[in-house]
Amino acid sequence: MREKVFAIGDDFWIETGDGERVLKVDGKALRLRKTLVIETPSGKELFTVRERKLSVRDKMTIERDGNTVATVRKGLIGIRERYNIDLDAGGELHAKGNVVDHEYEIERDGHTVAQISKRWFRVRDTYGIEVAADENDAFLIAASVCIDQIAHDDR
Repeated sequence: MREKVFAIGDDFWIETGDGERVLKVDGKALRLRKTLVIETPSGKELFTVRERKLSVRDKMTIERDGNTVATVRKGLIGIRERYNIDLDAGGELHAKGNVVDHEYEIERDGHTVAQISKRWFRVRDTYGIEVAADENDAFLIAASVCIDQIAHDDR
């Protein structure tokens, strides 16, 4: 995933290691709250990520077809950065590590389901997301986008 430092609406592409564009993150400009849409290259919306205002802790929701499927919240202050991903269908995921530097992992029941790292790339503002084989790539990318947005808002 590549971040753009100055982008109207925060649009960017998610590419495979071979450079194939597989998902687009379409930032919706001129909204009262940050809204990003994860879509296929053909434009089919998979997930919508929305900032939730007026809450004690920073949080964003992940929606599919207008229904909330998960809420991402920054964890309480601790030694390492932590984020909780509460699934509306039940259960939760946890992200922990150095989020600001893009060196963290997302776990379910103590098992790593995604690993996020900048170390794999030499290109500035680029980082990779490795997703376990039996997991929903687009959902975990949406969760990573939420975490990235919340972490950037805290700086």
